[in-house]
Amino acid sequence: MELKTLRYAIEDAPAGLVATITFDEQGAPVNTMCLPWQDDLAAVTEQVVKDKDRLRGLILASAKSTFFAGADLKGVMRLKADDAPKVYAEIERVKRCFRTLETLGIPVVSCINGSALGGGMEVALVGHHRIAVHDPKLQMGLPELTLGLIPGATGITKFTRLLGLMGAQPYIMESKLFGPREGLDIGVVHALVATADELRPSALAWIAEHPQAAHPWDAKDYKMPGGTPANPKVAGALTVAPALLKQKTRGRYPAPEAALAAMVEGAQVDYDTATRIESRYLASLMASPVAKNMINTFFFNLNAIKSGQSRPKDVPRFKPQMVGVLGAGMMGAGIAYAQASRGIATMLKDVTLDKAEQGKAYSAQITQPRVDKGLMSAHDQQALLARITATGSAGDLKGCDLIIEEVFEQRALKAQVTQEAEPMLAEGGFFASNTSTLPIGGLAQASQRPEKFVGIHFFSPVDKMKLVEIIRGKLTDDETVARAYDYVLALGKLPIVVNDARGFYTSRTFGTYVMEGAAMLGEGIPAPVIENAAVQAGMPVGPLAVLDETALSLSVHVLDQTRADFAAEGKTYAATPGERLVERMVKELKRPGRAGGGGFYDYPPGQKKQLWPELKTLFEKPGAAWDVQEVQDRLLYRQAVETARCLAEGVLTSVHDANIGSIFGIGFPAWTGGAMQFIYAQGVDAFEKRCAELAAKHGAGFALDGATQAAIRRFQPTY
Repeated sequence: MELKTLRYAIEDAPAGLVATITFDEQGAPVNTMCLPWQDDLAAVTEQVVKDKDRLRGLILASAKSTFFAGADLKGVMRLKADDAPKVYAEIERVKRCFRTLETLGIPVVSCINGSALGGGMEVALVGHHRIAVHDPKLQMGLPELTLGLIPGATGITKFTRLLGLMGAQPYIMESKLFGPREGLDIGVVHALVATADELRPSALAWIAEHPQAAHPWDAKDYKMPGGTPANPKVAGALTVAPALLKQKTRGRYPAPEAALAAMVEGAQVDYDTATRIESRYLASLMASPVAKNMINTFFFNLNAIKSGQSRPKDVPRFKPQMVGVLGAGMMGAGIAYAQASRGIATMLKDVTLDKAEQGKAYSAQITQPRVDKGLMSAHDQQALLARITATGSAGDLKGCDLIIEEVFEQRALKAQVTQEAEPMLAEGGFFASNTSTLPIGGLAQASQRPEKFVGIHFFSPVDKMKLVEIIRGKLTDDETVARAYDYVLALGKLPIVVNDARGFYTSRTFGTYVMEGAAMLGEGIPAPVIENAAVQAGMPVGPLAVLDETALSLSVHVLDQTRADFAAEGKTYAATPGERLVERMVKELKRPGRAGGGGFYDYPPGQKKQLWPELKTLFEKPGAAWDVQEVQDRLLYRQAVETARCLAEGVLTSVHDANIGSIFGIGFPAWTGGAMQFIYAQGVDAFEKRCAELAAKHGAGFALDGATQAAIRRFQPTY
């Protein structure tokens, strides 16, 4: 029997002959449910059936550092919509093997030596007895929903029968992962061992003590924990669940709805019928565009960033020991917290010690709720705060490996603090600006070493936002970019690398979203239509609400700075319709945004915000024609076009930076897989055709020139 992805062996043990299936996909770092594995599993299952009369037990083990990684996601990326029936047959074939092995009448033990996620968890669940190495780095769980799929290889059926409908919900619907100790506590794992070497002896001992074994749901007296959907308490919770789910997903994510349906439907039927229900839902999802979009970005693109594909090569790894932060406002205080929470000593400087201390107090404020809830000890909180030194003196920055300035967006002020703090850097240290719009090349003119000057653009609030944009100036060297990349990873955040340009990538592209919304308001489209259409499309917040939060006055400040910069170059900047409307809101109508008392929205004390009633009078045109789909297209296509332009201009150099940056930085809908994946999912030809239609009706912002069209095709991924 020639096998490519696993090995089968029978050995004599104290209990008698015990067979072992060892998963070991040749030439691959991890085990996956690829087609060769499916063939091998079928072949070895057939052999186990032939051998069962002489076997006393079966062990499932792995030769890799992880137990099993799950589905072959590259294979999923190649599926087409009409492949669903074929996929269903493949899923059912795997499940027949699982079912055959677990109903042989002999004990089956899973030896979990490393992480078992998704399909890997489902493979582990074949075992009647599951033993895991007690390693805090070992992760288990069913994260399929994060990739647009469901745990459809028995995961939903088994978790629901093990934990009950309510108990299984966090692990299925929220993709909650867990370690060995929690696995033991909830009953998904039955025993823990200290090292991988102890797995097999423990398995053999259990087999000897349990000559017969079966899953709980195969017992005649089995009852589902917490009750079936017929139980009044369960039924009450399930009554509102679909509506709450729809409110959360806006109907854009089919996987959560499929998972909930499979859980509830499966709980009302026998085990085998429940697993077929799973298979139908999973097959449909695997062939769907949303799953492919999410797999592309949240698996392949995310891994590309975590593995450092955008990091300059051949530069030694960097680990910061002490980092200085200039400016203790909300952003600077957030950076200080992010550093201290990751063990990095931080010098937090402001113009006075009192202001710096106020910035440090933010870390106490943000950690106190965790202490109160028992999620963090008071000792750990004090240790974190001790890593932050508040100061009003630049001299205290001496010896920092990195200094980041986070002061107001004025060139002169940024130049002043750069020149004051840069001499304090340790030998080999580098300087960074947290600017969100000002070109790094211009800011670097204030530096004595522009090759060691880089942009590190955090997003607010820093403690919640995962993305950090690293901006390479024309003179920034590879070592500095690589060190900035390592610094961001050390914070547990996601770095993308972009080249210098006005607005870089995220601010520039996000600007097109909010200004397209403002432009539509100026055309007479009702503000509620614009805001609701954006949210229904999957954006987290409507464009007018975002402008209010970030301050319309800031947008006008950026516009004024842009005009001045163009004038200095002997050019004239032509403001867009959206920019002109925002300028009118601030300068004529005196509506600067939320912080200034109100903008597009009013903010009544103690009440929910509401759209400013005067918007209807000032801007709405009763005869203006509008269509919700076109409003959504304008908001999404405009961002996608700008992203493609960034690739064509070299501001972006990879699709993975584009997709991750658009989702984690500007809130582009996750169901699309990001701004570039949005293009590829439409089909390049269809995207270009729609852009031409939108450009003809709504202006040059949607027009694709030859260079942009070429870039879209050049960067198209293949699987």
